[in-house]
Amino acid sequence: MDFWGDEQFSFFESILFSALGQSVEVIEMQFISGGNINTSAQVFSSEGVFFVKWNQLEPAADGQSELFAAEARGLDLLRQTDTIHIPNVIGHGRHLEKAYLILDYIDPGIPDKAYWETLGHSLAVLHSHTQPTFGLNFANYIGSLAQTNTPTTNGYDFFFEQRLLPQAGLALYKGLLTKSTYDALFRLRERLPALLPNERPALLHGDLWSGNVLVNEDGQPALIDPAVYYGFREAELAFTKLFAGFDDRFYEAYHETFPLQDGFSERIAIYNLYPLLVHVNLFGSGYVSGVERVLKQF
Repeated sequence: MDFWGDEQFSFFESILFSALGQSVEVIEMQFISGGNINTSAQVFSSEGVFFVKWNQLEPAADGQSELFAAEARGLDLLRQTDTIHIPNVIGHGRHLEKAYLILDYIDPGIPDKAYWETLGHSLAVLHSHTQPTFGLNFANYIGSLAQTNTPTTNGYDFFFEQRLLPQAGLALYKGLLTKSTYDALFRLRERLPALLPNERPALLHGDLWSGNVLVNEDGQPALIDPAVYYGFREAELAFTKLFAGFDDRFYEAYHETFPLQDGFSERIAIYNLYPLLVHVNLFGSGYVSGVERVLKQF
């Protein structure tokens, strides 16, 4: 926690004034645990309850404010599909050398009986949104790592050149990945058209693990912290299997709504090279063995 007391309340009141265009009295705030990059809080005010997250800016740097601006655009893009609950963006910017993002607060609830089926169906409908090219019209982030989205007509090129290669290159530069492992990635590139189905670009949340799926007060799923882009939809589903947390009913409902091609389970490891490499760069060498196993397999 990088600041306390009256200064903290003044910070919240100032940014809420900028976002809402009127004076706001902050009544109470509670820090919210979770996340390795930003500090977040539930803020109770005279104008309602808000979710605020912020990060200390480095002197003369605006990387974190760019991160929040990209996140806000991603949330807006997902919400415009009207497929699943996405919190409204109230405002974002920088104040007192801090970058911040203000969202509607999602009151937590208890999952209703059809929660997993609703999530699976909603994600399938989200993935039905498409465009002619892979990528996006703006760059964004996955965690704190830059994610390029230059529009690309070939999905295999996009997956390799804008997902796998940048993260592998960063890991090599940081001394976390060996040159032989890095070189093996290029041999995998040659096999991608034979290994992965060539489907149309699908709108993806981009960072879909259980921590980014909430239950709202109505017992329905809600998504937060996106890293959106148009990509192979199987990459999104593979990501949900990297860590535990998604019920079988989720996958059954998805498949009923937007069936997957045969053999998806055999392709999961290839798609998950991307989040594994991201975890190498964010959290260290403990994830390298997972990358090496996938490359040896394929």
